[in-house]
Amino acid sequence: MANSQRPQLQVLTTKIKINEIVQTFIFTFFALYVVMLFVITGLTSRKTDKMSYFTGNRKSPWFVVAYGMIGSSLSGVTFMSVPGDVYTTQFTYLGVVFGYILGYIVIGLLLLPLYYRLNVTSIYEYLGKRIGNEAHKTGALFFFLSRLLGSALRMYLVIFVLQIFVFDGWNIPIWATAIVMIAIILLYTFRGGIKTVVWTDMLQTTFLIGALIITIVVIMRNMGGSFSDIWAQMATVGKDGTDCRTVFNTDWRNNSYFLKQVIGGMFITISMTGLDQDMMQKNLSCKSLRESQRNMFSFTCILVVVNILFLLLGGMLLVFAQHNGVDVSQFPTDRIYPEIAFNYLGKVGALVFVFGLISAGFSSADGTFTALTTTVCYDLLDIEKRFPTEKQQINVRRIVHMVISMLFLTVILIVSQHHNDALIRIIFMVASYTYGPILGLFTFGMFTKREIPQSRRWLVPVIAIGIPVFCYILATHSQQWLFGYKFGYELLIVNGLLVFGALVAASRKQCRMMNAE
Repeated sequence: MANSQRPQLQVLTTKIKINEIVQTFIFTFFALYVVMLFVITGLTSRKTDKMSYFTGNRKSPWFVVAYGMIGSSLSGVTFMSVPGDVYTTQFTYLGVVFGYILGYIVIGLLLLPLYYRLNVTSIYEYLGKRIGNEAHKTGALFFFLSRLLGSALRMYLVIFVLQIFVFDGWNIPIWATAIVMIAIILLYTFRGGIKTVVWTDMLQTTFLIGALIITIVVIMRNMGGSFSDIWAQMATVGKDGTDCRTVFNTDWRNNSYFLKQVIGGMFITISMTGLDQDMMQKNLSCKSLRESQRNMFSFTCILVVVNILFLLLGGMLLVFAQHNGVDVSQFPTDRIYPEIAFNYLGKVGALVFVFGLISAGFSSADGTFTALTTTVCYDLLDIEKRFPTEKQQINVRRIVHMVISMLFLTVILIVSQHHNDALIRIIFMVASYTYGPILGLFTFGMFTKREIPQSRRWLVPVIAIGIPVFCYILATHSQQWLFGYKFGYELLIVNGLLVFGALVAASRKQCRMMNAE
């Protein structure tokens, strides 16, 4: 479909013309960026074997994993939305960040010891050992669906933003942009897998954090004031003149209520990091449990600092906009950062935004390719039992990796041809609801000594599908049914608890003691 016929995302309906100098800078630096990725790929994929792809031979330096995981945890959507959302939700996102800290402590002290003790390649192997094959397959399939849709959509939105701001100016169609981006990720992850991803993520995290810091510096230089002056001016630049530095929302019915943010952030972290093969595969590539825990806690500290910088950038963008007569109220929040970067911060601002966005997109997608391939090979195909030789296993893994990349690209191309806000919301909703059943399954396995009889195990996938549907209905009608209450991140907890309760109801006391801890 031609660019002029493609439906436009509401947040980015205006094409921005960039001059030829900026285009040349972007193209040159992008070429150098890709060369650096493939240099790292060449170095890390030497002397690889079957387990290099899946576990990195358990030799990844913990500090490299910790630093690189920053890029993996911050998608391109986060790169744009966290600064932009400061306009409407102030600094209340800090509550979620505080919740992250609690969640990572749980992961480091509870989940990582479990995974290392069982010596799993895929974390969903635990569900099979503890509950049964049905739970194993259910957890793996829910992760596969969630990651495929969620990560593909996040990558698509990165591609879409770049298309509107950059590639449309070169008359390159969006399908070509998507194919090139996915091909690059496929090629540098194809051989080395997680061993390569750990090191390329370090490069991409550097570009992402660099873009963040350079943008802050460029804004300060453009405004010619001190940070304390800019900080003081943040008191009036929020929506309707509110103080964008506000951290605590005390309205319990609001979805940004502080306690909701903290609890929701904690369980989002436990579910979407601790129970997520993508994020845990990087942790499990460390040499030992102790090094993996060092990685997790170091990563937590860095992530908190980076998120605070994103919020500060959001406030500074609003002050900058006010000084330059930019009415940010006319833009949806996701557009504030790219609009100012491309139109008001010069070629440096445009350049660092592009590479920060690309780095966030690549570092989120490359781990997904490897994690989904691992899930299919170990959880769904049972590769080590069905394919006895290493050569067969490597061939199967390569085929699966190719298929995953094609599915990823297919989702992106379908969304690009039928792009509308409703479709994007549905895909994000599906991705967010699928972690509830995984949370419920792991909670049942780890905190009870009950088992589900063989004759009732068919209920596991039924429960895993039915509860999220019920939670969607509950969230849709919560304001009418619950005295104006609006669900936020805590809906994930409700989802997981209901799955847990249904599993308990379907279970009985164990006949054979299987200590899950």
